Amino acid sequence: MTIDVSLRRLADTVTRYHFAYLLTIGDNERAHVVAVHPTLASDILVVEDPGRKTRANLATRPAVTLVWPPTDPSDYSLIVDGAGSMRDGKLAVTLTRAVLHRPALPQAIPTGRGCASDCIELPCTTGIAIGD
Repeated sequence: MTIDVSLRRLADTVTRYHFAYLLTIGDNERAHVVAVHPTLASDILVVEDPGRKTRANLATRPAVTLVWPPTDPSDYSLIVDGAGSMRDGKLAVTLTRAVLHRPALPQAIPTGRGCASDCIELPCTTGIAIGD
């Protein structure tokens, strides 16, 4: 199931979560995971002081993923992929993909399209001012 939403809708969605996990990949090709509190400003996610290891990982591998775990087991996780760069000591993530995801119920029948989980794609529409 796909629902076309603006970045304003994504900004509203982010407020439902308490924190996110930021994933980067290090030189050893292992995931580095830290808990963060990203904010959406214009069309980028901003993470204040992402940490020394995260900054080092971004220097060679700018691809990042943010995962907001659900506050209730029956709710969706929010997963956002993007390209990260450091700007004035802050991590700026340009969004490339966002999806709400939760495991399918055990009795669910796969449709043959994509995964068998319950997912809602959130297209990253740019050019929307969040403050409007």
